[in-house]
Amino acid sequence: MPNLAERDAAVLWHPYTQMQTAPLPIAVVGGEGAWLIADDGRRYLDAVASWWVNLHGHAHPVIARRVGEQLQQLAHVMFAGFTHAPAVELAEGLLGVLPPNQRRVFYSDNGATAIEVALKMAVQYFYHRGQPERRTLVAFRDSYHGDTFGAMAVSARSAFTAPFAELLFDVQYIDVPVPGREAAALAQLDAILQQHAVAAFIFEPLVLGTAGMVMYEPAALDALIRRCHAAGALCIADEVMTGFGRTGRLFAADFLTEQPDLFCLSKGLTGGTMALGATTCTAAIYEAFLSEDRARTFFHGHSYTANPVACAAGLASLELLLTPESAADRARIEARHAAFAGELRGQPGIRAVRQRGTILAVEFGAADTSSYFSRLRDEFYALGLARGVVLRPLGNIVYVLPPYCMQDDELALVYEVLRAMRALVLRPADAPAATHLPEFPLND
Repeated sequence: MPNLAERDAAVLWHPYTQMQTAPLPIAVVGGEGAWLIADDGRRYLDAVASWWVNLHGHAHPVIARRVGEQLQQLAHVMFAGFTHAPAVELAEGLLGVLPPNQRRVFYSDNGATAIEVALKMAVQYFYHRGQPERRTLVAFRDSYHGDTFGAMAVSARSAFTAPFAELLFDVQYIDVPVPGREAAALAQLDAILQQHAVAAFIFEPLVLGTAGMVMYEPAALDALIRRCHAAGALCIADEVMTGFGRTGRLFAADFLTEQPDLFCLSKGLTGGTMALGATTCTAAIYEAFLSEDRARTFFHGHSYTANPVACAAGLASLELLLTPESAADRARIEARHAAFAGELRGQPGIRAVRQRGTILAVEFGAADTSSYFSRLRDEFYALGLARGVVLRPLGNIVYVLPPYCMQDDELALVYEVLRAMRALVLRPADAPAATHLPEFPLND
């Protein structure tokens, strides 16, 4: 009988995977804390929180219990004309921790749909205000906001979007205001605001994930938001990745003086348990849709909008996030990352080390650096797995974004793998690519 991975290969198509050349996937049968358990008994430390979604660890008993209780009470009901306690309580909880200008929550299914909702809200807001010409959107040149068409349109033009280029609406781009580029980004935004009727500026606050965990400072973002608001444009914070404590505060916007008008949330929203997205907005945006005229309705929805089970998971995750224990874990991971970043900076083979909160990114130097298709990517990925650590390199950039339950000895294992990656980079130029990587004992 074929094993689970072989059965998978016969019927499934995986995301971001070249199916012709990819090895068989690892069949995972369980999770415990920061660890994933494969069907052969091997354990893998989940150093990327399963694509940035897992906050508190796998199979967390508190979330599992709340999900089970909700399944026995109400699994789903359509959200047009109906409501339920988990949706109301989660919305109340989110509005209680987001900036105080956020007043309404609109649920969807994932990060990309949360982005779509925000874009449509922004454009329709001006339509209802009698300014239909205000439909230009501004984004960072290296941004990524998702894979649906609207989300692709406001993302960087790249290999991800090339087949669809002619189908994507035009967007005005500005540079990311990394240190040394703040004035240039602000000047570019000023020029766009003068020449175009801008509806909204959408951004990943402080950290651009898929771009390689590119980081910039709050003051630079404050200046951009201030300019947009002065020109009457809205600002959309894509906190799909940065939200729920990743940057060292509950939201990246908590570092800001100027506040966005809309927030997009997903990933950590349910603690990595179930699919759920949310878009929040100010009272002014919500009120622009209120009318006796039904044509002013926000015509957007999903079959599983505000699914009660997902909302119950989100509420349990939020309650865990707000405990003193979770705050202490985030501070501990941040301190450990900062110490390790200090060790790596300036060493041979290291181009850059970036860190904010629990997010650590190491950019390794090589002949073909700064490329998503770097030859180092596959070697780094294989090295991590051989040593029992799941890392998903962005080309030559390797990031660590762990569940908050990850302990110091587990972080030490991750750091040891990063040191081994540096050794790969420093091998002689004529040395062949690694074909066999020694394994650490994983099941002591």
